[in-house]
Amino acid sequence: MQPCRFRALLSNVVPIERDPVASVSVAVFGLALSLPSEPSTVDLEKVSNVIVDQSLKDQVFSKEAGRICYTIVQAEAKHNNGNVFRRNLLNRLQLEFVAREDTRLRSLQEWVCFVTFICNVFDYLKVNNMPMVALVHPVFDCLLRLAQPDSLNNEEEVDCLVLQLHRIGDQLEKMDGQKMDELFYLLRDGFLLQEGLSSMARLLLLEILEFRAGGWMLSDTAQKYYYSEVTD
Repeated sequence: MQPCRFRALLSNVVPIERDPVASVSVAVFGLALSLPSEPSTVDLEKVSNVIVDQSLKDQVFSKEAGRICYTIVQAEAKHNNGNVFRRNLLNRLQLEFVAREDTRLRSLQEWVCFVTFICNVFDYLKVNNMPMVALVHPVFDCLLRLAQPDSLNNEEEVDCLVLQLHRIGDQLEKMDGQKMDELFYLLRDGFLLQEGLSSMARLLLLEILEFRAGGWMLSDTAQKYYYSEVTD
């Protein structure tokens, strides 16, 4: 794909001057172009690797990377109905998923970034307007790991878990309600039985338990209670 043509398609999918995230995607794309490759082509495998690498290092970026990936997937599909970028992105996600426990032991920040990124990709990338089935179980496995006792004792991991469930919990439950039940049994038991939880972790767990019980929403009263508690 010619670089100038790809940039034009990218700007048509999301107007760059009005959208800072699209601007980031062009910057990432430009970085990929600087790597050794055919001068007249864009190596979409390298683009996907650049995005994943940055997502694992930068928590802010990982929260928006799914949207960037969506923009590139749309641009590629519009240009030649291709799926090179998506295929390579999923391959790289698989590699990172397999290594997830090593990643967590090596760097908690990188682990949290990975979970945020894969959930963000799940949220944005659809097939026939449905979540990608290939990502359902990996995403659940990551969230189930965050619900283990050692993770519940870490506020950063609890915060990540709750944020992802707020974002994609409803979608995930529609894909596999039994797995969601399994996850929430762990969260309920952690809230009720686990010793050593911080007050913030306990509050976050209570909030997400009530959030799901309310049909993935909070009443106005609950909203005021939880978020005033967090603010205080």
